Amino acid sequence: MASEFDLYRPSEEHEMLRDSVRALAEAKIAPYAAEVDEEARFPQEALDALVSNDLHAVHVPESYGGAGADALATVIVIEEVARVCASSSLIPAVNKLGSLPVILSGSEELKKRYLAPLAKGDAMFSYCLSEPDAGSDAGGMKTRAVRDGDHWVLNGVKRWITNAGVSEYYTVMAVTDPGKRTKGISAFVVEKGDEGVSFGAPEKKLGIKGSPTREVYLDNVRIPADRMIGAEGTGFATAMKTLDHTRITIAAQALGIAQGALDYAKGYVTERKQFGKPIGDFQGVQFMLADMAMKIEAARQLTYAAAARSERVFEDGDGAKEDLTFFGAAAKCYASDAAMEITTDAVQLLGGYGYTRDYPVERMMRDAKITQIYEGTNQVQRIVMARNLP
Repeated sequence: MASEFDLYRPSEEHEMLRDSVRALAEAKIAPYAAEVDEEARFPQEALDALVSNDLHAVHVPESYGGAGADALATVIVIEEVARVCASSSLIPAVNKLGSLPVILSGSEELKKRYLAPLAKGDAMFSYCLSEPDAGSDAGGMKTRAVRDGDHWVLNGVKRWITNAGVSEYYTVMAVTDPGKRTKGISAFVVEKGDEGVSFGAPEKKLGIKGSPTREVYLDNVRIPADRMIGAEGTGFATAMKTLDHTRITIAAQALGIAQGALDYAKGYVTERKQFGKPIGDFQGVQFMLADMAMKIEAARQLTYAAAARSERVFEDGDGAKEDLTFFGAAAKCYASDAAMEITTDAVQLLGGYGYTRDYPVERMMRDAKITQIYEGTNQVQRIVMARNLP
């Protein structure tokens, strides 16, 4: 009988996937990472490479034309892309975030209509939950959807939307019954080309500069009623179920950023000489590297354990949900905190060079910070964990 550990240890197939994604990332994505960051432009080269190798949305089930990858395989893809370019890792990560509500709660018609183009690489999918006055308190959103015959009319503003303007499809949460607070929120699929949809200017950010973050404006956006995801009033529940699964992808992103920083620092300290020998020979430096590697491995095990629980919820239903909620929050919180510490240490190990853009670790440090903030701040993750202690 398989042990608990065997449930989330990567299989031979998973490790083969890791090798192929790492080779692709180093050859086709890494060469553009610094330029993408410097110019704050979308990493089109990464999108092209990922689509060409069916790695842009591996989570889509085979029945809709996707690879049907499990949660751990998805984590590995994101981790390996983030190791060289965090901005590029948001392509597979946000495609899952945006489309998972459709997978979890959408009608068969919605799944066929929107998952097939996503799987083919013809479209990307974003997720619209946050608003100017509704961040951690997502239930306080003001975007409204009003029924008008066979249509819904949406009005409002969504903020901090990753890949906005590039994605063709958007999962939008909107209030359909103001008197019911979270139980009066419903989910919809909005298309980029729908009349009344527009976007704000790209945010000028500390990190992940290659992934556009913009406001999404909904001005009397009229969409067919069959674009509601699930039943009316179930949108907030779908949003929270989605985050249980996708916080693990942020843990994977943080893990990849941290691994990239450690890998670079390890190489540097073997070459940089001071006092007549490589700085890697000094015990103080060795202790720093040991702590970095230890935290990465702990984050990896927690992230993979969470991925196993994500997969189990898909297989067994909501019976394992509380377990997933805790582990998803724990993985995201721990991995992102570790990534911030590890990238900061990597900059320290490179000294003055680490503080310049001639070396990648300062970019990795800037990129790591957002993993402590989005898909729920780490303060919120600790609240979630406390409410779902195993």
